[in-house]
Amino acid sequence: MKKYILAIDQGTTSSRAILFDHNGHPEYIASRPVECEFPHSGWVEVDALAIWIGVIDIINDVMVQANIGTESIDSLGVTNQRETAVVWEKATGRPISKAIVWQSRQSAEICDRLMPKKEYIHQKTGLLINPYFSASKIRFILDSVPGAQARAEAGELMFGTIDSWLIYRLTKGKVHATDVSNASRTMLFNINDMAWDKDLCDLFHVPMCMLPEVKSSSDDYGAASFFDPNLHIYGVAGDQQAALFGQTCFEKGECKNTYGTGCFMLLNTGEKPTFSSKGLLTTVAWKMNDKVTYALEGSVFVGGAAVQWMRDQVGLISTSAESEQKAYECHDTHGVYFVPAFVGLGTPYWDDDARGALFGLTRNTNRNHIIRAVLEGIAYQCKDVFDTMIEDAKINLKCLKVDGGATTNKYLMQFQSDIIQKEILIPSCLETTALGVAYLAGLKSGYYKSIDEIKSIHCYKANFKPGMSSEEVKRRYDGWKLAVKATRVFE
Repeated sequence: MKKYILAIDQGTTSSRAILFDHNGHPEYIASRPVECEFPHSGWVEVDALAIWIGVIDIINDVMVQANIGTESIDSLGVTNQRETAVVWEKATGRPISKAIVWQSRQSAEICDRLMPKKEYIHQKTGLLINPYFSASKIRFILDSVPGAQARAEAGELMFGTIDSWLIYRLTKGKVHATDVSNASRTMLFNINDMAWDKDLCDLFHVPMCMLPEVKSSSDDYGAASFFDPNLHIYGVAGDQQAALFGQTCFEKGECKNTYGTGCFMLLNTGEKPTFSSKGLLTTVAWKMNDKVTYALEGSVFVGGAAVQWMRDQVGLISTSAESEQKAYECHDTHGVYFVPAFVGLGTPYWDDDARGALFGLTRNTNRNHIIRAVLEGIAYQCKDVFDTMIEDAKINLKCLKVDGGATTNKYLMQFQSDIIQKEILIPSCLETTALGVAYLAGLKSGYYKSIDEIKSIHCYKANFKPGMSSEEVKRRYDGWKLAVKATRVFE
């Protein structure tokens, strides 16, 4: 009987179930949308029960597609939107409020009050004080729901990121756990000691009894007895760390970039954490066989969203794919630079006040010049992150492995290779987030015998090599830096 690994990829806008065969090929996929709510400006919330119901649906859907029962599934992996916070009742398993999504800014005031502790927190967690992370979200929920703090201190409430929430429901409440990669994004986890930190919990007034057990990324998280008592959850990781694993970036100095709505670049830095002085986040990539692997992470807030803006807001293109064609129809940008700072700038600038802008317009500027400049703006931002990683980690990166929807744009990929002067590799399977936890689950179950076996089956469908001179790279990148500088002085 053919065996599959079932991966649950629970993201911000959708939940997906994927059945992978032994070669890492996604044979069957089911998806359900996730409806986010925006009750106030800057707030983003979601119904955690609706997420759970959606996950039940997609698991059943993908098994119906494949015409199999759970006996044909070797094991289960879970990857998730990171930092999203859920607080639920131990007695009933019901959330006490809507979950606060990672994007939400509603706990900003809590973070502002703790800004004097920023260096203290950074040295323990590798993170920058920001409502992005889970700790201030927990504090917000406990402050907002009457009696919640007292109930939490009495051990009546449980906290989890989305992985913990799904594990709890899949195991019928028997397992309250998370993996090290998700724990490292809460701002309550000490990445040096690899444990929940009492001082940090006291700082945020979060009772430690609320917190899940922290386990390795490839570990036994119990039986998914909601479906089958013989089906075990063997792999768990946050989405970006899972993508790093799915891209087989197993060695120190290997790097991946995901081109989605935004862009997330992670660099494997080995067995010791590297703390950045230039705005990169230090995070736990994964833990396997008692060995911890760390990573540096850089964030670009607007990646593929800039292409969507051209299509939906200003009508420069009718489809996203058209941007590639139009970019090739002109020789260059005619000196135009586009800084896609619609929601500020991420790594290494961390400027919330910057806004998007076009520079270098003349009477000869046409639509194609602007389209090409928008694509190049995505690549320039990723170069900012890439160069910062090289400088902080002091590692000479050989190539960049990429995934995400925008990797189908050949112009963007070639320009990215040109501007960072490194080879770009695109894997055969672009579902690298789900594939990463499938690999982690399969290593625990014995479905895969070793990392070397995974390397032997992992393959690439395309590559791009740099063809631009170093002088031309410098000229163009100098122009980009001037454009960014001008963007950042606007009030």
